[in-house]
Amino acid sequence: MDYRIFPPEEILETTVSLPPSKSIGARALVLNYLAGSTDNTDAVACCDDTRTLAAILAEGLPTDGSTIDVGPAGTAMRFLTALCAASQGVDCTITGSERMLKRPIAPLVHVLRMLGADIEYVGADGFPPLRIKGRRLSGGSVDIDASESSQYVSALMMAAPLLDAPLTIRLLGNVQSMPYISMTAQMMRKRGVVVDFDRDKVEISCPNGLRAVAEAEPDWSAAAFWYEIAAVTAGWVTISGLYKDGSLQGDSQVAALFERLGVLTEYTEEGAELSATPDLYNSLDADLTDMPDAVPALVVTCCLVGIPFRLSGLGALHHKECDRLEALKAEMAKLGCMLEIEGYGTILSWDGRRVPVSSLPVFDTYADHRMAMALAPVAVFVPGIVVRDAGVVSKSYPDFWTQFQAAGFRLADPAEPMPTVEE
Repeated sequence: MDYRIFPPEEILETTVSLPPSKSIGARALVLNYLAGSTDNTDAVACCDDTRTLAAILAEGLPTDGSTIDVGPAGTAMRFLTALCAASQGVDCTITGSERMLKRPIAPLVHVLRMLGADIEYVGADGFPPLRIKGRRLSGGSVDIDASESSQYVSALMMAAPLLDAPLTIRLLGNVQSMPYISMTAQMMRKRGVVVDFDRDKVEISCPNGLRAVAEAEPDWSAAAFWYEIAAVTAGWVTISGLYKDGSLQGDSQVAALFERLGVLTEYTEEGAELSATPDLYNSLDADLTDMPDAVPALVVTCCLVGIPFRLSGLGALHHKECDRLEALKAEMAKLGCMLEIEGYGTILSWDGRRVPVSSLPVFDTYADHRMAMALAPVAVFVPGIVVRDAGVVSKSYPDFWTQFQAAGFRLADPAEPMPTVEE
């Protein structure tokens, strides 16, 4: 499904409801499964990724050597790898989409093997598919390189209640997305697990078992795209039920980042009200180690409104649904913005200069939901752009295009003739 996109004909003013947080939903599914419950309707209704995980857990982990296919759901791949390895009697192969089989998982597998796990690589070493025979693991103290993905740490943390002894995880390297580890810790504490956590170490014990807890909050990662829309349209967006105080999500910091790009946030009883101002920073220099999912929305916004940027801490973006740094570099070149990847692949920058372009952009999304949503608002500046494979947004935000249209954007079939302009 490809869309040709045209901007609103009037000043944008809209109210949207975000999907529940994918990150909270996935963790709730695993933790409540360990507590003996598969009833978490709020999380399941979120998107493709949590529906995939919920369906697998509801069916029960295989004991007959059958295959679990997580498709493109990276969170499910990592969380299920640890859960299956630590579950006595499980016997399965975990596989996924073509892109998933190129996403590394070696740091997690290495630590699980140190704890006694029986895991074999079916294909290339360091990557799925994985053949797993679950058994009781030992617990104790392990080291993990957390510079690639915080999900390795969260996967180990949530498997800890199944271990024979308390687990201590020492975090090595430049830890990616620390707020997501904090999220896992807070959610485990709510369920009765004892978790001590600092920037270098996580200690977990579960003396009294787990209890199921139903919880959900709107997805701040999805909110970033409405901040982008508010910035480039100079319009007004109300995001129902979105609050910063008390949120488990590190991406709540997008509000502060987009304030530097001219979008103010006011919290009311209805949620977050976004409004654009002409007060922009001259440039954006930020370390996004803790919130890499906000990068596509920030990069496209900066390119559209002409704000040079230097975003660091981005090494993990090479291993997302696509290589997001290379993808952003390629797609922004279609707008004449020549981005640079620096710092051994950890920094993305733009000096503000543009080169001429001679064709209407047709954007590729690389099977990446965040690329599709970040590129859509380019239509405000370049009416008639095409976004390919637009349906990929269902991975995290199935209602995005419906709400995008309700905000005044028009979606058309690229095969239709371009409208003519009356003279």
